[in-house]
Amino acid sequence: MTPCRPSRPLVPVLLAAAMTMSRAVFDSSNFAQNLLTAERTLTQIDNQIKALQNQATMLSNQAKNLTSFNFPELQQLTTTLQKIQTLLTQAQGVSFNASSIDAEFTRLFPGQTSTASTTSAQVAAAQTRMAATLAAFHQTMATQSQIAENVSADAAALATLSARSQSSEGALQVAQATNQLLALTAKQQLQIQQMAAAQGRADATAAATRAQASIDAQAATKAFLGSGSAYTPR
Repeated sequence: MTPCRPSRPLVPVLLAAAMTMSRAVFDSSNFAQNLLTAERTLTQIDNQIKALQNQATMLSNQAKNLTSFNFPELQQLTTTLQKIQTLLTQAQGVSFNASSIDAEFTRLFPGQTSTASTTSAQVAAAQTRMAATLAAFHQTMATQSQIAENVSADAAALATLSARSQSSEGALQVAQATNQLLALTAKQQLQIQQMAAAQGRADATAAATRAQASIDAQAATKAFLGSGSAYTPR
């Protein structure tokens, strides 16, 4: 009995099946390469995302470094200094004006006076000097009172500036907070200098008044004694 041969219409079907199987084998061999390519692509995308995140963080930090603080306390510090300066400019007697202090001092404390000066003129001059001395001490006390009032305000400003310094985020805010604290320190130093100027003026005026009184007393004694010769009756 002879074997059955496939009919001719089956030949194309078998050829198509063989080609399909060959394609399936080809796709499987490239699958690993395609997977590796996809993995590398994902890695590149991940690196790009990380780079963008780093850039965003850097820009955020730069923005913090450029963020500034408001300084509303500056007006308060300036105002308190202006109040003290106003008190100093209202000085009576010997003022704090360098261009006029020589003339004012000579007028109040002339040193040796003319023997022709009347008693009433001498008394008026002494009263003027005493008034200038009292005015200097009064102004010193007023300056001290103003600085004492500023202490509580300075304490509140110091607390605010210290808290602001602790909460600083960027370099600019740190620098600003430091400068604000330095401004408060400078203001307090200026207050000390103003207080010293007022106190020194009062002390100098009082000392000059005593010195002038001593000079006047010596002149009055000399005028009273005259030549110093005893009276000789005839």
